[in-house]
Parts: sequence; structure tokens; C-alpha cells
Amino acid sequence: MHADAQPSNSTPPNSGGAATTRWGVVRTSPIDAPVRIEGLEKSFGKQRVLRGVSMAFPRGKTTVVLGPSGCGKSVILKHLVGLLKPDKGRVLYEGERVDRLSERKLAPIRRQFGFLFQQGALFDSMTVYDNIAFPMRELEGESPYDEEARVRRVLRLVGLESTIEKYPSELSGGQQKRVALARAVVLEPKIVLYDEPTTGLDPIRSDVINELIIKLKQELRVTSIVVTHDLTSAFKVADHMVMLYDGQVVLDGDPEEFRRSDDPTVGRFLRGEASDDELRAIREVTAANRESARVSGDIS
Repeated sequence: MHADAQPSNSTPPNSGGAATTRWGVVRTSPIDAPVRIEGLEKSFGKQRVLRGVSMAFPRGKTTVVLGPSGCGKSVILKHLVGLLKPDKGRVLYEGERVDRLSERKLAPIRRQFGFLFQQGALFDSMTVYDNIAFPMRELEGESPYDEEARVRRVLRLVGLESTIEKYPSELSGGQQKRVALARAVVLEPKIVLYDEPTTGLDPIRSDVINELIIKLKQELRVTSIVVTHDLTSAFKVADHMVMLYDGQVVLDGDPEEFRRSDDPTVGRFLRGEASDDELRAIREVTAANRESARVSGDIS
């Protein structure tokens, strides 16, 4: 189903069977997926962030993309909505290649995506009502729906209709995230993207967001893509999980496959353990500092 680009003895993505990568066997069985990336490569200057990543996101399910900071998780989200263009590879929405589309042709496709930004990205000078109504007002032509009814509906979905006339500064961090989530779904998107949705929240507020991710998937029947390194959140909301490491897919499967995995990279990440190389680098720096201090006479 998903495979790194150009693995040895590989089969084409989504062709059935399995592909062998440096990480082992990755399934390539075809699935119903509205969004796919194939062989995605992206570099920023000399830094290679994505090294031939392929993924398919099952329709109506929640896919969690895991991995350490800097491994390219948020970069993938930006490719899905055309904010970034790949150096190589393809991005597809409902079978249409979107990575080559102009901004004008991307606009109707972007309206099929709701995006919950990491920090919420609410407008401080606008009320909750105006923040949520903003995407509707940006549409060209007359609105074919009742603006206030839409705003109140999505606020009820996130349990915050009473905040409709408040400003973001009057809300807690968790409430701001919930308002941002209401804004993300006000246009009734088919895909909802979550970029580190629980960052900066305490465990209780994080769990509220997790429950809302599950609720919106069920009630709106959206396909959800969640980027996170919050393992509690990941295992609660995920139907399907993909782990990135060093710009490549390490493991692709359901949550139970991740729990059973004997891959050392996956195991270290799930246990929150640094690698031997990382620990060795830290210890070498410490030893070098100690030796430098002895030479300079700072310590005995």
C-alpha cells in the first residue's frame, strides 16, 4: 500500500503484493483513498527532508503520521494542499494530479480540505463568529447557505456555541483550538488535516481534542490526516498509522501492528528512547567539555 521510492525488488505503489524497502516489507495492496502521494521527494537547500515517500490515506478513516521532529510530517501536509511543490513525485486528489495545478485551479480542490494549524491561527481582532465565518466570506459569488446557521452548527459540534461573540484573547488555549477546528470544517470539507493538534495543551484538553477528532470523523464522515508525535493521541484516534524516519516510511499499518512491531526505530520512538548514536554524541560533547575544563584549569 505504501512504499519508499525506488526500493530494491519493489512493486509499483498500490499494485497489490508487497515491496521490500530498507525497513523491510511494506504492503502495496490497493485501497480506496481520496488522497495519495507517490515517490515524494523534497529538499530545502542541502537538507533532504522527504526521500521518496509514498502514502495512501483511506477514505473515511483517520490516518496518523508519526515521527520525530523534523522528519517531514508537516511538509507532507503542505504538499497535500499545494502550499509546497515536490522536487519529484506526485500528489493526487481523487485521482487528479494536483502538484502541477495553477493557484486558480487549486482553489476548488483546497475547499475540499479543512486545515487545523498547529497554533490555531485565529485572528485576534475578530470575534469567534467572524473567525469561523471568514472562509465562507472568502468564497467568490453569493453564499448559497445561511452563514449564521453554519457558524452556530459547527460551534455546537465543538461544544462552544456560548463563545460566539467572544474574542480569542477571552478563550483558553483549548477553546481556541476548538474554535479553530470549527472554522476548519465550516465549509464541510471532505478531508481534514490536523497539524500537531494537541501541542501546548494539558492532558485533559488534549483528550477533548482527541474526542472531537473522533466525533467529526463519525458525524461529518471526513477523511482525517493527523500529524503528531503525541503517542497518547495517536493511539486513541488512529484507524491507520504511518511512521516517518529520516525522510522515509518506516512502518505502515494499524495501531496493533505498531504495538507488535520489532523494528528498533519504531520501538525506540514508542518508548521515547534516544538512539545509541544520539546518546554517543551527547556523551562525547560532555567528555570534550570536561577535558577542555581540565586543560584550562577550571576543574581539578
